[in-house]
Amino acid sequence: MAHLYIAAAHKSSGKTCVAVGLTAALVKRGLSVQPFKKGPDYIDPLWLAQAAGRPCYNLDFFTQTRKEIISTFAANLDEARIGLIEGNKGLFDGVDVEGTDSNAAVATLLAAPVVLVIDTIGMTRGIAPLIHGYLSFDPDVNICGVILNKVGGTRHEAKLRRALERYTDTEVLGAIGRDTLLEIPERHLGLIPANEASGPAKADIMISRLTNAVEAGVDLDRVIKIASAAKLPAGMTADIAASQCKSSKARPRVRIAIARDAAFGFYYPDDLEAFADAGAELIPFDTLKDARLPKADGLFIGGGFPETHLDALSRNRSLIKEIRQALAAGMPAYAECGGLMYLARSIQWQAESRNMVGAVSADVVVGKRPQGRGYMVVEEMAQHPWPAISEEPSRPVEISVHEFHYAQLENLNQNSVFTHRVLRGMGINGRHDGLLVNNLLAGFAHHRNTVTNPWVERFVTFVRQKSA
Repeated sequence: MAHLYIAAAHKSSGKTCVAVGLTAALVKRGLSVQPFKKGPDYIDPLWLAQAAGRPCYNLDFFTQTRKEIISTFAANLDEARIGLIEGNKGLFDGVDVEGTDSNAAVATLLAAPVVLVIDTIGMTRGIAPLIHGYLSFDPDVNICGVILNKVGGTRHEAKLRRALERYTDTEVLGAIGRDTLLEIPERHLGLIPANEASGPAKADIMISRLTNAVEAGVDLDRVIKIASAAKLPAGMTADIAASQCKSSKARPRVRIAIARDAAFGFYYPDDLEAFADAGAELIPFDTLKDARLPKADGLFIGGGFPETHLDALSRNRSLIKEIRQALAAGMPAYAECGGLMYLARSIQWQAESRNMVGAVSADVVVGKRPQGRGYMVVEEMAQHPWPAISEEPSRPVEISVHEFHYAQLENLNQNSVFTHRVLRGMGINGRHDGLLVNNLLAGFAHHRNTVTNPWVERFVTFVRQKSA
């Protein structure tokens, strides 16, 4: 099972663009590429998934155990020719000063050879001590080569190569020139998601540009050879077998409507797959275009960028009315971050305000700075309505989640009922997250379906109970 890890010395090195272009270039050669992304990220995986033509799975020490990371990697790499893991930030960056949650730790855990993408702007001979330091910092990390990115021209590239040849043993796998057309546009929450990109930045156009740049500048044969030499992670074979032995329980199936469009696209693919295993059929609908809510027993609206689609969302009054009425009538529902914003009374962004569903008695204001950003820890309160699953391990008091929002709730009903106490992070008000309104649970936290937090099974069971 060939695989490799695409990392960088620091964030904003162009690593995602290189990873997307490399993925698409390998697919163009007829190889099936399974992408993975380190950390709690939705946007980069959307680009990698489109480039690969298959879902991208997240690997995250904060929400997953090491065994779950290996299982996720093994189960999804099983049918692919090559696995490509994109890191986040720099190779040795992480919360823990010992590096136990770093990209290097993931690469070591998965026995993945590392290719470093280096932003070379303003750098010539100085690249040598940088790479020398990375090569010697942790001998357990297998750095197999570098890709020179944002190179200023042939003279610049020659200087960089000479410095690396003179002072290091590292292999230069290629060079990509400096070109603004190769940069995925950004805004307040990072890159524009692939499901939302339009115009000159339309996803398929951008991916085609990145593919051409990688094909022209990177030695793909050598990259494939490096990936093919990768060893299997310890315990990987056993984990593949375990991951394929899913339980099939006889239970009534339920239908859950899920918002899937340009405004709402932040979903973990393995969470969505868990719905089927829990006995639920997901029925997609478009909040921007569909006039009617699909016939369903429950509703799920994940994260996204409702603030960038205010006009289209507010104009779709027939759908807003149906959602409002369904929730008022007691339809079981779950909404995360962008979903919470959409279900509030209004959203204000850049001096523009539009009315939304109004199921949550609050108004959303999207500011210029993050209100909640990064890893988050919550504690479930007695008001949480979803039932515990009998076969799940005893649920931890502390649940590891994450948040990333510039939005805050104003004019919130003082009698609001919360489902989670915030131990780390911001949530709704710095102390609580998860609003309970009838059978709707809505919060800023993004939950990952894991062994210690099987939220999908619990939500589906709740929907089944309410629809019985």
